[in-house]
Amino acid sequence: MAGAGSRPVAVVTGAGQGIGRGCALALGRAGFDLALWDREGEEARELLAGLVVELRDLGARSLVLEGDVAAIERHEGMLAQVVEHFGRLDTLVNNAGVGVMQRGDLLEVTPESYDRCQAVNTRAVFFLCQVMARHLLQQGEQDGWHRSIINITSSNAVAVSIARGEYCVSKAGAGMVTRLFALRLAEAGVGVYEVRPGVIETAMTRPAKEKYDRMIAEEGLVPVGRWGQPADVAATVVAMAEGRLPYTVGLAVPVDGGMTMVRF
Repeated sequence: MAGAGSRPVAVVTGAGQGIGRGCALALGRAGFDLALWDREGEEARELLAGLVVELRDLGARSLVLEGDVAAIERHEGMLAQVVEHFGRLDTLVNNAGVGVMQRGDLLEVTPESYDRCQAVNTRAVFFLCQVMARHLLQQGEQDGWHRSIINITSSNAVAVSIARGEYCVSKAGAGMVTRLFALRLAEAGVGVYEVRPGVIETAMTRPAKEKYDRMIAEEGLVPVGRWGQPADVAATVVAMAEGRLPYTVGLAVPVDGGMTMVRF
């Protein structure tokens, strides 16, 4: 054990880049130590190594976890590593996710693409919430710090995109996971939240950049008139992790510049 301390500890899945990386850095600035969970492989390993250095410069300790979140049999062991290393665990940011294998006609969606979205975006979220919830209930409060589970879903949890139907279904399912665990844990004082990012500038959205540039500039897709950034999502995540949204249960926050507001 590296030594239990007064600094809260957060696990961030999909931490190597994009929204996950932004959340890890923001939590590090806010005084958290981080467990950085991403896929196995040299690319992810290099990304996480750079992130560890950035967090160290912020005064935050890090632990790297390698593995596919869809391998739910590994969840218990992963969280046990975090507790062994830091001596505590306060926040889970369920950020890891995948898109569709190919955009196209809803009538042509393959079982392989559907199952992949479900495995990572919904099933893994459910069972990691379950393992984290058991831990938080057993651990209790540490130094009076807020305990939380934060699920990163998507604007497509509510907004229909028929070219990515299986993705929409998986993110809507993750939204229900959030509400279920929020209700189960409310009496224990554990906050469970959902963040619904809109069009965020990351490696995942880079292939569609030209399309969204046009829709934002010419079609008013995003009322605030710009792409979202990982830091925009991270600001909401930090507020949730710090317990600054009291007397809310299962709150879902759209971080989308107004994109999903009903307009006419």
